[in-house]
Amino acid sequence: MAKYSILKSFYASEVWQNFRLVVIGERGLRCEHCGKYVLKSSELTLHHIIELTPENVGDANIALNPDNIMVVHHECHNQIHGRFGYQFEQGVYIVYGPPLAGHDEYVSAHMSRGDIVVDMDKLFAAVSLLPSYDKPNGLLSNVRAVHNILIDNIKTRYGKWRSAWVIGGYAEKRKRERLAEDLGAELIFCDVSREECYNRLSVDEQRKHRQDEWRGYIDKWFEQYQP
Repeated sequence: MAKYSILKSFYASEVWQNFRLVVIGERGLRCEHCGKYVLKSSELTLHHIIELTPENVGDANIALNPDNIMVVHHECHNQIHGRFGYQFEQGVYIVYGPPLAGHDEYVSAHMSRGDIVVDMDKLFAAVSLLPSYDKPNGLLSNVRAVHNILIDNIKTRYGKWRSAWVIGGYAEKRKRERLAEDLGAELIFCDVSREECYNRLSVDEQRKHRQDEWRGYIDKWFEQYQP
């Protein structure tokens, strides 16, 4: 329960109360989630876009940053957090493209705390404790089994995740479109040229001893890619 007392103390602080009044005073008595106006400021709350946690509550760039704040009324706030009878709007996204196209960076920039991310590279790292670029073939069947379970969880909307992000190459059009249909997912293409992938590989310190191997992965993707 200690973690909740840390956040409770922050929200009760004079610094937060003053910050709240300033933000609402600047933006007015309108919910930025649904657009409705309210009669008094007590009907509004400030929602942190990057969710506040005991680990980041001391970071003013998160806790007291107006760019990380939405002014919302209490009902919308409950809806955003999926509580008190509200359900999360569970979006599903397949982020695909060639190796080193920036899939992880895209997902990190768009996901929220509480989302589920399915990435073969990260699953390899999770079961082997090796760097994500080092994927022993002997573990492939185990990693695929875990991957398939998570994909089934997304398909059946099992769990209380917010949005789901599936990361992969998915060069073959038929396979990625079938997966998108099965999951009810939106396809997001990381459109990066072969030369740009080579350039990123050339300055990647983690893969400096595996240049030929990863150039092969890049070439294979572009040979198989179907727009």
